This record gives sequence, structure tokens and C-alpha cells, in this order.
Amino acid sequence: MSGPGGSSRDGEPSRGGRRRRRGRLVAVSLLLAALGIAGGVTWALFDSSVFAVRSVVVTGTRLVPESEVTAVAAIRPGTPLIRLSTAQIAGRVLTIRQVVGVRVTKSWPDRVVIAVRERTSVLALALPRGGFDLIDANGVVVQSAPTRPPGMPLYSTTAAVSSLRDDPDVGAAAAVLGELPASLRSSVTSVSAPSPDQVTLTLGSGVTILWGAPGDAVAKAKELTILMQTRARSYDVSSPATAVTY
Repeated sequence: MSGPGGSSRDGEPSRGGRRRRRGRLVAVSLLLAALGIAGGVTWALFDSSVFAVRSVVVTGTRLVPESEVTAVAAIRPGTPLIRLSTAQIAGRVLTIRQVVGVRVTKSWPDRVVIAVRERTSVLALALPRGGFDLIDANGVVVQSAPTRPPGMPLYSTTAAVSSLRDDPDVGAAAAVLGELPASLRSSVTSVSAPSPDQVTLTLGSGVTILWGAPGDAVAKAKELTILMQTRARSYDVSSPATAVTY
């Protein structure tokens, strides 16, 4: 028979007491092992070179050199991946003028991938000194060119290039170009927009079309097709229900 504390009458631990003691020893051993593993994992993630940056891959670039992206991203080789802030890296890359979007991801165990989305030129601005600045739909200069690219309309404006960023007139002009039927779009040589609802197109033949604000493209194109049979020099389809010629 067992005495108090799980001992037999002769002072030896009972069978149940020995099992409980072994259980406690196993539990302590497992806890220590778990703590050791957790410590090892923490060390590997935060302080060792096992999961540190060894390479940076840049994709999606056409205008911006990959070397410029990696330089601006400022990712130091050997930095543990877990310590990197992808949001901060993306914010730095977005300071590059030609970049409109970026996605930064960690590719374990040792790589960072920077996927860049560059701006797209849609309009050309003639420069007083010669050549052209090519701007996107937000009025941002994407690049310069000695000649106007084929198929890219000239944007007629008296405003300074530096004032066109986020200009609503530029945005409206770009939106109208994007909604034109392909057959008409290919004939447009220049665009002007005194206001967002007064976008005017000039065709290679010299014909002018007051398109108005973006929207109602199908109705406007239909009315324009009918009106152009009159072979007039100017058309106003800004209000499709009352389209007129001049």
C-alpha cells in the first residue's frame, strides 16, 4: 500500500508516483526543446545569414534601368528578409518619375522581387527648343524624343509642362483618346482641351471635331459618321442629340 505522497510503506516511491515524476520530466524536456527551437528560429530569421538578402530581381522595366530601381530601392545585401519593409521599399521606388506602380515581395529564403509598372506616354508636347516631351494621362513627362512618335497626337496647350501634372484637361484629353474608335483614333494628329468638357480633335486632313467631355463615345461616333458625309471642316458632337457641322 502507498503512504502519503505516493510512497509505499517501506519508503520507496509507488508506481504511480514514478509515472508522475517521469511525466514532469518529459514535459520539462519538451518545453526546453521548444524554447530551444523557437530561439533557433528567431536567430535564423533575425540575425543569421540563412534568410538574408542575396539577390534583388527587378521586372517590368523598359524605360527605367534596372540599376536605377535597385539603387533607389536601397536594399542592403545581407539584411535579414524579415527585417525588410516592403512598403518602405515600394515608397522609395515610386519616387522614380517614370514609375506609376510597384509591388515588392519577399521570395524566401533570400530574394526580393520588385515588379515595376511604368507610365505610358499618350500625348506629345512640342518644345520651344525643338523635340518633344511625351506625357502620360496624368500629365507626367515620361520621356523626351527628338521627333513625335508615329500615331501619338500632339497636345496643344499654352501651359508650361511643369504645370500639367494631374491637370484635369490632360486627363480628359487622354480619356477621350482612349475611347475613340480605332479608325478615328488613327487619324487624330493633335488634341486640345481648354476645359475637360471641351476636348477638340484635329485630324490629319485638317478637320476639327469638338468631342466634348469623355463619355457617350458610341453615340458620338455614330453621329459623327453620319455628319462626315457632308464633308464639312468642323463637327460638334459634344452633345450627340444636337450634333452639328460648321
